[in-house]
Amino acid sequence: MYPMTTLHFAVSWEDSQNTSSFSEVSGLTMEAEIVEYRGGDDPQLSTRKQPGLKKFSNVTLKRGIAPAEAGNGLFDWYNSILGGRVSRRNVTVSLLNEARDPVMTWKIKEAWPVKLEGPGLKSTGTDVAIESVEFACEGIEIEVA
Repeated sequence: MYPMTTLHFAVSWEDSQNTSSFSEVSGLTMEAEIVEYRGGDDPQLSTRKQPGLKKFSNVTLKRGIAPAEAGNGLFDWYNSILGGRVSRRNVTVSLLNEARDPVMTWKIKEAWPVKLEGPGLKSTGTDVAIESVEFACEGIEIEVA
C-alpha cells in the first residue's frame, strides 16, 4: 500500500444538480478544546485535562472560472444569505483513487458560504482566473472506505 496523492478529489453539496471541479480544498480541520481542572481534594499539584468544546475550521474551496460552470448554484446559495436567510447544506469532499472510487470522505455538516472571492485581475498576466468560496460549518465527519 502506498500513500494517496492529493490530485484526485470530488466536491458535491446537497440540493445541487451540478457540482463543480475545484482545484483546491483547505481547512478540513477539527479540534477539541482542552479544559484543565484540579479537584479540591486532589493530592496532585497538577491539573487534569478533559476534552471541551469541539471546533471546526471554515473550509475553503478554490476553482478556475469556467463559463460553462458559471456558479452551478453556488452564487444563488450565497445570495440567499444576502436576502437574510441561511440555507445550510451538507458538503462532501471525497479523496479518490485511480479508479475514481472514494478512499476517504469528509462530510461537512450544516455548511453555508460566508465568503466569495473573485480572482485578482491583471492586464499583463496569463494566470488562470481563480475564485474561492469559504464555508462555515457545524461539524466535519470523516469516513474511510
